[in-house]
Amino acid sequence: MKKYTLYITLFVIVVLNIASIFFHFRLDLTSEGRYTLSDNTKTLMKSLSKNDYQTEIIIYLDGDLNAGFIQLKKGMAELLDECQIYTKNKLTYRFVNPSEAKNDKERQKNYIALMSRGLEPKMVYEKDDEGRMIEKVVFPWAEIIQKNDTIPMLLLQDNPHLNGTEDLNHSIEGLEFALTDAIRVQQMKQKQTIERVAFIEGHGELDSLYVISATESFARYFQVDRGNLKFLYSQPEALDLYKAIIIAGPRTPFSEQEKFIIDQYIMRGGRVMWLVDGVKLAEDSLSTTGMSPSIALDVNLSDQLFKYGVRIVPALLQDMQCVQIPVNVSGNSTEPQYEPMPFYYSPLLLTSPEHAITKNLTEVKASFTSGVDLSVNSNENIQKTILLATSNASKIIAVPERIDIRSMSEIDPQHHFNTGYLPVAAALEGKFSSVFTNRLIPDSIISTSKIIEQSVPTRMVVIANADIIRNSVIPTQQGLQIPPLGYDRYSNRIYGNKDFILNSLLYLTDDEGWLNLRAREFKLRLLNKKEIIEQKQRIQFINVLLPIISIILLGIIHFWRRKRKYGKVKKN
Repeated sequence: MKKYTLYITLFVIVVLNIASIFFHFRLDLTSEGRYTLSDNTKTLMKSLSKNDYQTEIIIYLDGDLNAGFIQLKKGMAELLDECQIYTKNKLTYRFVNPSEAKNDKERQKNYIALMSRGLEPKMVYEKDDEGRMIEKVVFPWAEIIQKNDTIPMLLLQDNPHLNGTEDLNHSIEGLEFALTDAIRVQQMKQKQTIERVAFIEGHGELDSLYVISATESFARYFQVDRGNLKFLYSQPEALDLYKAIIIAGPRTPFSEQEKFIIDQYIMRGGRVMWLVDGVKLAEDSLSTTGMSPSIALDVNLSDQLFKYGVRIVPALLQDMQCVQIPVNVSGNSTEPQYEPMPFYYSPLLLTSPEHAITKNLTEVKASFTSGVDLSVNSNENIQKTILLATSNASKIIAVPERIDIRSMSEIDPQHHFNTGYLPVAAALEGKFSSVFTNRLIPDSIISTSKIIEQSVPTRMVVIANADIIRNSVIPTQQGLQIPPLGYDRYSNRIYGNKDFILNSLLYLTDDEGWLNLRAREFKLRLLNKKEIIEQKQRIQFINVLLPIISIILLGIIHFWRRKRKYGKVKKN
């Protein structure tokens, strides 16, 4: 019987090994599915298996790394190991140490070569065994190579408001999105299937120079055009060529014909990013004297946005959480003396952790912003989500009002900021009702179809401040200098404006749910430092001495049992 049992066991083992070649099975026991790829990612990886070429990934994260970067490297390796299963060996990867070189000259040459391709290093400061600070150069980047096309992939998010552990965890959470995003961009370029988006012009919107930073980030994914709606009166359906349109800072009213073109574009499934200010200022007077009148800005979109379920509040928001600007406090002295003062009209807006657009984003910098009211025109078919909001210490300034920047130094924050968490941007998704329901088609519009009164499921993002997408333009002797979107020259910080605007557009155009990968969350299971200090000796005893004592006791018991058993046999 024992002989047959052995044969049966061997047969089962052989069958299971053969079956494992043809059937793939993996079990992820983590509650958040840490080691499970999304269905979209699996489909994308399977598409790589059909290519007649290899996809190679080079990760510049190797060598003498600290514990945090080792964990990031491990996370990337685990992700790629999972991906390889679905690519049938059409995806390979390797880790490279950029600091590995024969001498300093060769090492610097390696660094320069990487930086010339846009791979910026991160300086890491650590203490050695003797307590001295050591500076290390780390390149938290990867390059994805398909044929002769190479695209970079940033591994580290580097959020300055998070501690190292949290920032690292967020970076690991975002690896799957970053990897699939880069591969999809490559595939779009190779197949020449790039979609189109457009900035709308003709109403005093921001000039192309002031949205060049956003345009460059859009160009990674889309063909970006600019156009005037007046040219579409005879063919309004031509706007359907665009996956989304951006209305950035209009200053003059829209005509009814233009509103009709936008409305019916939305009804047919078009997506819109609205960046509409609620208040108008005299910018020239503000920049020279620090004073300006403020009045409500009417661009003839209020009824349309109201119908969609949102209203731009014609007021200015102040916030205690804001940027700082240098102010001359020397009085009548000939020698100016500048000190940083809070600029309450430029709030640092909080980002929602609940939406894929804003998850893990740092604050977004605004300037003379209004708010959005989502309580209007309740529609069960529309899902509304707040994306940006002020802090818990805010103030609503009704207009008309005379703005005097110098008076901000006299504000008593304790009594001045009497409200909080005022929404400034929101995402709307669902079936929208047309503002032209029960109305005639405006004159001059030539349309071959009737008015569509309810849209197919679609999306829009409404932002009550156009400055969020506006980059600075600084004249210099060498020409115009364009700082990154969200850059604050006084604090030398870059806020989350660029990522917010780009994520908003990706959300609008994402029909397959790729952006949801940004919303993945890996739980941090950290040790309680207070408990560790208080229970140090107990923990050391349990983890160090108790296993040793247990093994010794088991050995004594085993020896005693054997002596008792075989000692009786000898006596007999």
